[in-house]
Amino acid sequence: MPITKSAKKALRQSERKRKRNLLKKKKIKEVLKKIRALALENKLEQAKKLLPQVYKLIDKGAKTNIIKENTAARKKSRITKLVSKKQPRSEKDPEPTPA
Repeated sequence: MPITKSAKKALRQSERKRKRNLLKKKKIKEVLKKIRALALENKLEQAKKLLPQVYKLIDKGAKTNIIKENTAARKKSRITKLVSKKQPRSEKDPEPTPA
């Protein structure tokens, strides 16, 4: 346990920051789970509406070092790929022919 007054204060501050960071990290995970579930249920419009919120949370997390920048980029890339890959083909779009 801290002995000096400044060490006690530092401990209080770090505990507050830890709680705040864990809440933000949990929020990111919850929204990612929600968007994955929507994509798996083929509710693509709702998933697309959540994308800006996901980007915002991930970018803020990376900015404040809650998650690393490369991790943020990877998460954004994978979630975008998941939502856009699930798009059904319309009848007007011809299927690509192998060359």
